[in-house]
Amino acid sequence: MVVAPGATGKTALMIGTALALVSGRPLLGKTVWGGPKTVWLWNLEDSGEELARGLQAAALHWDIGPDALDRDGNSRLFVDSGLDGAELKVAHEMPGGARINGPVVSALVEQLKTNAIDVLIVDPFVSSHAVSENDNNAIDMVAKQWARVATQTGCAIVLVHHARKLGGEQVSAETARGASSLIAAARSVLTLNRMSDEEAPRFGVEGEDRRRYFRVYDDKNNRAPPADRSDWYRLHSVSLGNGTDGGDSLPVVVPWSPPDAFEGVSVSHLRAVQERLASGEYRKNVQAKPWAGEAVAEVLGLDLSRKADKARAAELLRTWEVNGAIVTEMKQDGRREQRPFLVVGQWADDEAAAPVTSAARQGAAVGR
Repeated sequence: MVVAPGATGKTALMIGTALALVSGRPLLGKTVWGGPKTVWLWNLEDSGEELARGLQAAALHWDIGPDALDRDGNSRLFVDSGLDGAELKVAHEMPGGARINGPVVSALVEQLKTNAIDVLIVDPFVSSHAVSENDNNAIDMVAKQWARVATQTGCAIVLVHHARKLGGEQVSAETARGASSLIAAARSVLTLNRMSDEEAPRFGVEGEDRRRYFRVYDDKNNRAPPADRSDWYRLHSVSLGNGTDGGDSLPVVVPWSPPDAFEGVSVSHLRAVQERLASGEYRKNVQAKPWAGEAVAEVLGLDLSRKADKARAAELLRTWEVNGAIVTEMKQDGRREQRPFLVVGQWADDEAAAPVTSAARQGAAVGR
């Protein structure tokens, strides 16, 4: 399952996934094990023309020609559009209740076998059946039918599904629209989330540009927090060159990595920050003066008026506090009120492999 809210980039992601599989290339940062695959991309809500434009844009960006899709004279990529008449209804409501559409399923299995399809992508799931999406028993029946199709054909089935309206809440497996039996039957549930207002400044992404970034997280198989295990992607605009002004521009999904706050930061930098903290009074609160981030900015040459630099300083302080290099200590401020300050915890020793304790550091200072 792939669960996503509207306008996140799921269709572009599925197109990128299909081209990565058929070309055997790690276009999205993932290895295609066992070489190129044969893929059937069946989109039930976009027109064939729109799908073709998206595929052409991705092929242009990744320099994928017809030869890359060839399988003994036949294409490895099959594409169908529900809007152009290629409907797919594996189940429907009958007077006696929901029923599997036997002829449709049989024809589908036959085509999957005949064309040796390795991966079938159905987008969206809700358009592939005609039963109540809130009926747990009916959806469970449909999900198990898809599992049987996968088993009978040796084909991986990817069902793209909508998330319910969340009002700002992050998408998870539990926020998938409709009956929970669908998620329960899935082997893996990938969730798509657009970059949030809180994440954007940390990554140096300004304004509405954050809408071009999203992360993908396996919410059923992973137990680590999403921020640690998510794969990030960016929607890159590609011109088709079909007009004098460059023509139509389509989004193409490309891998993206958030900037590393610790890139170029050494133990010596940490030591220099600690020296400043030890020689002054630096508050923990980012709104306070002087904030401990000012010591970081002085050492690394950061401009705290820039959101990205301010976020980087805050991230460094958070990590160093977790590691014990700096600690929070309650002290009186200028108004004689108790406030949290950041002070040196375990001193970093840039001349030795192991850090020395604060007490040892102070003892050495007294000895000098």
